[in-house]
Amino acid sequence: MSIEIESADVVRLIQQYLKESNLSRTLAVLQEETSISLNTVDSQDAFTADINNGHWDTVLKAIQTLKLPDKKLIDLYEQVVIELIELRELGAARSLLRQTDPMIVMKQSEPERYLHLENLLARSYFDPREAYPDGSTKERRRAWIAQSLAGEVSVVPPSRLLALLGQALKWQQHQGLLPPGTQIDLFRGKAAMREQEDEKFPTQLSRQIKFGAKSHIESAAFSPDGQYLVSGSVDGFIECWNFTTGKIRKDLKYQAAENFMLMEEAVLCQTFSRDSEMLATGSEGGQIFVWKIATGQCLRKFEKAHSKGVTSLQFSKDNSQLLSASFDMTVRIQGLKSGKTLKEFRGHSSYVNCVTFTPDGHQVLSASSDGTVKVWNTKTTECQNTFKSLGGAAGGDVHINSVHIMPRNMDQMVVCNRTNTVVIMNMQGQIVRSFSSGKREGGDFICCCLSPRGEWIYCVGEDFILYCFSTATGKLERTLNVHEKDVIGLTQHPHQNLLATYSEDGLMRIWKP
Repeated sequence: MSIEIESADVVRLIQQYLKESNLSRTLAVLQEETSISLNTVDSQDAFTADINNGHWDTVLKAIQTLKLPDKKLIDLYEQVVIELIELRELGAARSLLRQTDPMIVMKQSEPERYLHLENLLARSYFDPREAYPDGSTKERRRAWIAQSLAGEVSVVPPSRLLALLGQALKWQQHQGLLPPGTQIDLFRGKAAMREQEDEKFPTQLSRQIKFGAKSHIESAAFSPDGQYLVSGSVDGFIECWNFTTGKIRKDLKYQAAENFMLMEEAVLCQTFSRDSEMLATGSEGGQIFVWKIATGQCLRKFEKAHSKGVTSLQFSKDNSQLLSASFDMTVRIQGLKSGKTLKEFRGHSSYVNCVTFTPDGHQVLSASSDGTVKVWNTKTTECQNTFKSLGGAAGGDVHINSVHIMPRNMDQMVVCNRTNTVVIMNMQGQIVRSFSSGKREGGDFICCCLSPRGEWIYCVGEDFILYCFSTATGKLERTLNVHEKDVIGLTQHPHQNLLATYSEDGLMRIWKP
């Protein structure tokens, strides 16, 4: 769907900008050259109220930049002249009558009507019956003029040009075309020229962030717009990082003042809203907090979201609900407006480790330590499908770490479990493809994530090694030793080739190709 932009609308945006910047000469020339007029007022109610109350100085100033039909202008100026005569402001009435364009037009096209005004001006007294011979009154004439002029003008929100540019930049940021901290040359669109990178697996360390051994991080996430990398630590701190420098973000005022987002217990999981403005965090004690990332303010607290630790979170498409999973074996939907649990999905017989909505939001997928992936109906909460023994050689219950929808193929999912094999499965539970570390022992996968377009599956094993599988070739293309102690998790940047891994050694490492 292509959007047609009218050139007249572009001219009007510029005219509004000129008007708001008090560049009246430039505005007048632009209106004259293009024959396009702005015809907007700040408030239609205020404009008609000024006419009804006879605030003629304000009204005449407002109509200077408007293009109005001659007939309506003549009616307006005639009324102003009559009222000036009534106030005995004869000098002002005389110059308005003899020197303004609408009155000169009236003199040529309706000489009798013009003479009537000259006669009123010559009288030494004012008689309303003579001024309004058709039996009207001053108030009625004002109301009639107000109604007729209101039809000619429209109201537009202020600063439309700047607002549209702001929205365009925000969209570019959201698409990852403006990396964080970039100087934006609006005119040349310099920062916006970044082409979408080819997806490449990581090969080297870009940055390392050190946490104390006692305060290692348990969760981390990049925001969908690619601006933030947030970590949640075992001692409850939630911190926002500049992943290019590896330093804490001091442009967030609350962090500069050392007022960090904080939970009472370990932060086990987190997720961003689609617009990257809200962050939800889940704790070991079963609490869920929702934060406004720009201000660090806590918007909502679910003190008893679950009876045990929260393992996984996801916002609904419209940001009105939160999907959550827990060690208490349940999946729930929390309502952001009400602050209450709206739905509960019961059926797993062990920890639920990961949960996600399908792209249309109609179903929920959950992965559990009971060795199953379940598909639930979001509306009715009934379990529609259970998939079992996924790549587990022994056929026993294999702990399932996570389930991920394939970005480019929405009816397939990647299932990662505690074996040396990760699989792509369709929504009917059939295994479409499987990838193995090739290790008999010690190579079972702990955690997994996908590249933004799903060209790579990244898994980290018990052996602290990152395995990079290509979904195109089906092969293990690269391995990389990422930590010296147990790896807790990893997260991928939404549109750059950056991968963050974090481990019990108190380090978060950011990897690049």
